[in-house]
Amino acid sequence: MYAIVKIAGKQFRLEENKRLRVPLIDAESGKKVEFDNILAYNDAAGKLTIGTPNVEKVKISATVIEHGREKKVIVFKKKRRKGYQVKNGHRQDYSLIQVDKIGAGSAPKAKAEAKPKAAEVKKEAAKPKAAPKPKAEAKTKTTAKPKTTAKPKTAAKPKAEKKEA
Repeated sequence: MYAIVKIAGKQFRLEENKRLRVPLIDAESGKKVEFDNILAYNDAAGKLTIGTPNVEKVKISATVIEHGREKKVIVFKKKRRKGYQVKNGHRQDYSLIQVDKIGAGSAPKAKAEAKPKAAEVKKEAAKPKAAPKPKAEAKTKTTAKPKTTAKPKTAAKPKAEKKEA
């Protein structure tokens, strides 16, 4: 029996009594967590159920064992012949969990829609509805002003006469 679960945007295959490193979960060590974002579920009989997008009626309970940090990942960037080199690194946080139980949970209870009572329906029908407000009349356009004409060019200055020498 196993289940494919989505935790923090990543998919994991979970089996009962299996330990697994997952992205950091916001829970203290020793606390129980439940996962309900189950994408696929394979029961003990071997019947595979694939969710659309999630499988309903199945819950996974797990215990957070510890939190830690992965090994350092080096990020090195370089552009040839440009003198550009950058070296960075980081360590991802993780949570170590142990899967306690994979099983069909109780069926989610559908909330019944409350039907209005007959007396309430009559009251609503008796209320006068407000008449719709008349729309504002369209304003008539005023005559558009003519566009200004281009400014007259100033008279050209007379050129200086050439000196004869």
